[in-house]
Amino acid sequence: MRILAVDYGDSRTGLAISDKSEILASPLLTIYEKDFERCAQAVAENARKNGAEMIVVGDPINMNGTRGPRSEKCRQFAQMLRELTGLEVNMWDERSTTVSAISIMNENNKRGQKRKEALDQAAAAIILESYLAYRKNVSAR
Repeated sequence: MRILAVDYGDSRTGLAISDKSEILASPLLTIYEKDFERCAQAVAENARKNGAEMIVVGDPINMNGTRGPRSEKCRQFAQMLRELTGLEVNMWDERSTTVSAISIMNENNKRGQKRKEALDQAAAAIILESYLAYRKNVSAR
């Protein structure tokens, strides 16, 4: 099943997609859109164009496990994606994904605008890798 991962942001939203065998998570693109609804429509369109059968939206849960305003906004975004696509949309804990993505950018010496673009896609890919590992572990039981 092809799964699309979303790292939603107020200005930039990173997307990543899995292969059909759910082994690889590949950065896909960055959507530059500040309007909530237009961003959701762009994500839904990319889900359709890339044959996604499920969507995973990163949930920025606080480090202490509580949910704040940012988490609520991402949940609203996920609900809008459900309505626009008719697909299953799951929330996935994204704590520390941006920190991990920054580390990857530093290791690859990415700078400037390309860094910002790659950062959001890398965060989405990290969210997707974590979700795919979870699915693999659950189905192995």
